[in-house]
Amino acid sequence: MLKSGSTADRPFGAPVRKYFYARGAAAYALMFGTTLLGFLLVRRQGAGLHAPEPTLRAHAGIETGTVQLEVLLHVLLALALIILFARLHGLLFRYFHQPPVIGEVIAGIMLGPSFLGRLAPGVTAYLLPSTLAPFLSILAQVGILLYMFLVGLEFEPATLRSKTHSAIMVSHASIMVPFLFGAAFSLVLYPRVSTADVPFPIFALFLGVSMSVTAFPVLARILTDRSIHKTSLGVMALTCAAVDDVTAWCLLAFIVSIVQARLGGAVLTLVMTVFFIAVMVLGIRPAVVRWVTRQETDGLTRGAMTAVCVGLLLSSLISEFIGIHAIFGAFLLGTLIPHDSTIAQQLKFKLEDLVVVLFLPAYFAFTGMRTQIGLMGGVDAWVLCGVIILVASAGKFGGSFMAARLTGSGWKDSIAIGVLMNTRGLMELVVLNIGLDLGVISPVLFAMLVIMALATTLATAPILHFVVGAQFSYNKEARAI
Repeated sequence: MLKSGSTADRPFGAPVRKYFYARGAAAYALMFGTTLLGFLLVRRQGAGLHAPEPTLRAHAGIETGTVQLEVLLHVLLALALIILFARLHGLLFRYFHQPPVIGEVIAGIMLGPSFLGRLAPGVTAYLLPSTLAPFLSILAQVGILLYMFLVGLEFEPATLRSKTHSAIMVSHASIMVPFLFGAAFSLVLYPRVSTADVPFPIFALFLGVSMSVTAFPVLARILTDRSIHKTSLGVMALTCAAVDDVTAWCLLAFIVSIVQARLGGAVLTLVMTVFFIAVMVLGIRPAVVRWVTRQETDGLTRGAMTAVCVGLLLSSLISEFIGIHAIFGAFLLGTLIPHDSTIAQQLKFKLEDLVVVLFLPAYFAFTGMRTQIGLMGGVDAWVLCGVIILVASAGKFGGSFMAARLTGSGWKDSIAIGVLMNTRGLMELVVLNIGLDLGVISPVLFAMLVIMALATTLATAPILHFVVGAQFSYNKEARAI
């Protein structure tokens, strides 16, 4: 028997192939002709048909289809530009021993009206038109929910039960002193950068909270990069920052409830918030711990991931319904999952890169589009911005430093703790965006406080190096948050 492709059957190979090719071409032509003829017959039969007039023109999908396609193209192009720009700035800032998140924030501001919008308004109008703001806003809000959930996963509730007397004192002082400084400084800022529709008590409360925030993830990254996160100084700073985060979000939730209820229903909102927290901590957390224990063998399956995502959305939905913003519910749910469990580790592994690479740059770009540094016209505005930075730093550093000294820490460690607690980073931007959304702060004050957040965070690493002398150890696997 002759094998296929052998010399004996070669004379017959070419004619056979031509026959099958011709038959295939004829079949294809017949299929195409039949389809075309069938469509023409259908078109002829449908020429006399009449459909009812549409009730809503937009639902027809004819006039809006092109617009939706253009928006999608703009969103995809803008996201690609934002991610690349943020990544490059993050790497640049890491090269100069700064948290990459600050470079990404600055990248978002540079893409906004403060920089690119001034240099090349036509380019900005095409790449980041104002029509994209609602779409970027949705991506940003989803990203912040996931980010706050990850922050909650990093938080260890046992820290609150095992704090030393020194940590209690420092954490409380690092909240109360800057809060008081901010509230007092509102006497100066309110008549200059606020509006009459914002009650002064609400303005003072919000400014106090904005001065009290410490960025726990950024602080942890700085300590890890310098290999001092496991020292007594690092443990003290991380403990105080964790307590600061919880306290600041509780204060923010209270202020948001007052603003949205306009004092009338604030008490009801506060009662509902306390009830929500009690149910989550006392009722839901034990069930979550048991569920996580049962899942340790199988790990984070798709079913488990579905349960976590649904729980995250429901918790965020309830906190938004109560009136304390959805991020509080996301953060609270994250704290319920044991931070050292397999589920928590796999959740961070699966979500962190997506949040850091895609969602956070979108949030920074959205913040950059809202940051209008050009509104700070004149020397007086910049002087006022400088005073804001001084007041914020004096309150945060001074409160932490004095508390650390009073509880027995040395001069060097006390200064280092004060410097570390002055780190604000992304957490401050979250607070500021909420204030801008609620109308509590004006766009001018928003720009000033964004600059304050950047300045205080940028100052942390070099001052800490000067005080402690810890060397920066580059870690290419370090996360941006």
